[in-house]
Amino acid sequence: MSDQNAIETATRRLSLALDALDAAVERRLEADRGGARMTEQLHALGTDRSRLASELDVATARGRKLETANRDVAQRLEAAMDNIRSVLDRQER
Repeated sequence: MSDQNAIETATRRLSLALDALDAAVERRLEADRGGARMTEQLHALGTDRSRLASELDVATARGRKLETANRDVAQRLEAAMDNIRSVLDRQER
């Protein structure tokens, strides 16, 4: 093999190696970008989860207050109906 052929062969091998290195760097950069996007999404999901948990706590507390108010109103209605029945019973006698 002549010196010229050896240089051309080495140049081609170097060019292929540089292309492979460039492709590997591009894949790594893409993987890093994908990891960064995943980290951003994970952070957003964590924020959403916290917000939803807080909203659920507020809704649960409101639901409990409504249940308490409902029981109170039911008891008052029952007492009022008992009073009305007793008044009507006295009037019928």
